[in-house]
Amino acid sequence: MSRLAGKVALITGAGSGLGRAVAARFAAEGAKVIVADIDEVHGRAVADSIGANAAFIACDHTSSEQDARAAAFAVEKFGRLDIVHNNAGGPFTGPFEKVDDATLERVLRINLFGVMQMTRAAVPYLKESARHNPAGASLLYTSSLQGLKAKPNFSLYTVAKHGIVGLVRSLALELAPQNIRVNALCPTVVATPMLEAFLPGMAADHEEAMKRFRATIPLARMPEPEDVAAAALFLVSDEARMITGVALPVDGGQMAM
Repeated sequence: MSRLAGKVALITGAGSGLGRAVAARFAAEGAKVIVADIDEVHGRAVADSIGANAAFIACDHTSSEQDARAAAFAVEKFGRLDIVHNNAGGPFTGPFEKVDDATLERVLRINLFGVMQMTRAAVPYLKESARHNPAGASLLYTSSLQGLKAKPNFSLYTVAKHGIVGLVRSLALELAPQNIRVNALCPTVVATPMLEAFLPGMAADHEEAMKRFRATIPLARMPEPEDVAAAALFLVSDEARMITGVALPVDGGQMAM
């Protein structure tokens, strides 16, 4: 298994959940991986579990300085940067009318502004990589099914995730002449630590919330992080060299309803 042999990937929020699964899958497919996370303990643990083909860097993606340092670190450590997966983000649920200004700024900064800041830092390195690979370099984003649809009590989070999809579509056109592909993953609720933060938006009772989530999925099961990682692998691989500007649902059929 070497679909990413010779490639170097930077993954934000790779210390847990989806990011951890993606880092492990990319490394298993031959990539060298930069595990970037604000959580040093968990981020280092992920890099250590992968071994010599991974390195950790502490990175708050809402800091342009730290983003620049992380992108440069990838090149210093492994010689190039071919793939950037902007995965870091955070949950938010609650009535929109009760959101104060500080919360507005925090949620948008974590879920949208930081994503744009890391993108800006990484693009020069991806342009250099794309010049040497006919299939191009790859920018990948973790949006959400809430980037394609909406539900009550998720409005602020939905705004941010719709913003990512808009960014993907625009950047796909802007960066196509430089041979950089830009895509997004739009997973439904996944069994990760972030899940607990979303459950109150569905129902006060944990089991009732889980029941309601499953009932909305035609395949009648919740995706695991590895399901999302498999989709990520395809989109960043050379097999997807003609795919750009796509927001791919990983949702068990919800968008078909």
